[in-house]
Amino acid sequence: MMASMSQPSAGTFDIRSFHSVPETLNRLVSIAKNAGLGVFARIDFSGDAQRAGLTMRPMQMLLFGNPKAGTPLLIASPRVGLDLPLKALAWEDAEGSVWLSSNAPAYLEARHDLPHALIANIAGAQGLLQKAAAP
Repeated sequence: MMASMSQPSAGTFDIRSFHSVPETLNRLVSIAKNAGLGVFARIDFSGDAQRAGLTMRPMQMLLFGNPKAGTPLLIASPRVGLDLPLKALAWEDAEGSVWLSSNAPAYLEARHDLPHALIANIAGAQGLLQKAAAP
């Protein structure tokens, strides 16, 4: 069974995960590293909220990428650094479903006026997220 995917806005996409928030990101870390990508940071928003005395549903973000792929985009449009490295947000909704969300490559292309040919450098990340969310 494939993970379901939705496009909640023109700028992002969501992939339904069959795993918990931490396990979804653990899987993505492994898949990214196996694909030769670097993992730069993992942010545990819900853990940080708990340490601050607040409660929220599970939510974590992974920052990952490859300088060989991202640097040409940064050279073409320095402000793309606002969106690089790539980010994947794993979060649990009110019904207990887990989602993996990210920026859509076409959105980054339009937002930063990037040459279309360079989007191929980051477009493959969506497949990695689908793999991480799959059963």
